[in-house]
Amino acid sequence: MESQKRANLDIWYDYMKAQSDDGLLDQLADDAVFHSPVVHSPQHGKAMTFAYLNAAEGAFANSGFQYSDEILSADGRKAMLEFTCEIDGIHINGIDIIHWNEAGKIEKFKVLIRPMKAMNKIWEKMAAMLEKDKG
Repeated sequence: MESQKRANLDIWYDYMKAQSDDGLLDQLADDAVFHSPVVHSPQHGKAMTFAYLNAAEGAFANSGFQYSDEILSADGRKAMLEFTCEIDGIHINGIDIIHWNEAGKIEKFKVLIRPMKAMNKIWEKMAAMLEKDKG
């Protein structure tokens, strides 16, 4: 029973290790919503959520990104994952909040980052990644 509760989270961790675009696309619900720490409004839909998560992956590349703590809801459908990394000498501390639907697909993904200079650095890196992916 405990492994069933961790199934969604374990799939997320497997993706983070493999970093496969297909693995990420397969995890997202069609109506997924992404809440960015640097964009005012939520980004709706599988394509937008994928674009932002993919840009984040690029922004965090070679940063020593690692999850340091997790809180998993009793039903296994919500997780809060604390992460740390360092980009350009700036220590970054953040939280990913993930909600899965009944089918095990990510329906909501929210990212919180601190301190402010870390958030500004991530904005800079993600903006570059999103612009690159457009062209």
